[in-house]
Amino acid sequence: MTIGNFDGVHRGHAAVIRQAIAEGRERNLKPLVLTFAPHPAEVLGRGSVSCLTALERKVELLCRLDDELCIVVHPFTLDLARKSPAEFVQSLLVDALGAGLVMVGENFRFGNRRSGDFETLAGLGERCGFTAKTHQLEGDSEGEYSSSRIRARLLKGDVELVEQLLGRPHSVSGVVVQGDQRGRTIGVPTANLSDVIEAIPPDGVYAVAVDRCDDMTGAGTRLAVGVMNIGVRPTVGAGQSTEVHLLDFAGDLYDKKLRVHLVARLRAEQKFSGLPELKSQIAKDIEQARELLRDREPDPSASGAWY
Repeated sequence: MTIGNFDGVHRGHAAVIRQAIAEGRERNLKPLVLTFAPHPAEVLGRGSVSCLTALERKVELLCRLDDELCIVVHPFTLDLARKSPAEFVQSLLVDALGAGLVMVGENFRFGNRRSGDFETLAGLGERCGFTAKTHQLEGDSEGEYSSSRIRARLLKGDVELVEQLLGRPHSVSGVVVQGDQRGRTIGVPTANLSDVIEAIPPDGVYAVAVDRCDDMTGAGTRLAVGVMNIGVRPTVGAGQSTEVHLLDFAGDLYDKKLRVHLVARLRAEQKFSGLPELKSQIAKDIEQARELLRDREPDPSASGAWY
């Protein structure tokens, strides 16, 4: 098994899990990922964390790593946080899950006040009958792959680098609600997303790929490519929104859940002199997005979705 929050299911997470699966198979062990919800920071009163992946999306991405991978989502509570490393291992890893091999990253910490590290885990494994192994942290020339690093780059609008770190574009998801319908008046209807919980990049215009997604399973169905605007729409003073225009698409999307993959940042949001100038710029944005997205191929592992 592997243990962690796995927000984003980035390249580093995937490397640890794949190695655990391979070594577990050599020992005839069932592969398992242990993750937690809600985020520990929220339970411990450290404030909310803008997630890279909602829980159902995280589980869906983890399941793609291997058909036989079992995902256990354990409630993160104050009682769990207060367990000593020994209590955590005995009650959860041994008694509940029957660990035979536990593989973690080099920076793994666990137990009350994060007092346990890999050496602690290895010692407890010897006493409790399982093997603990560590996996070297993966990264690129700029540093380790980590959820915090990805989140920091996303908040700077560097969605292209974020794609390299994740292994796919970052996505946001939300339910389509009725907006002010100004886009229709200039021939650019948009789907306005509500209840977006994933981390959002800075206000601006982005080239995107769009899936319709299933609320329960997190699985997606490919819809179209498009242009997303995040911001306050200063030309018309319409207020903050996250809205996407789907290219070459016609259909009713109200009350449907969309997943929007951010492929490239086209420009910052700006105020225009009026609707004619805004309409002209939107046409340029659409043409640029078409060119950027022309050769985009869906991920074969996404089972009919873009990513």
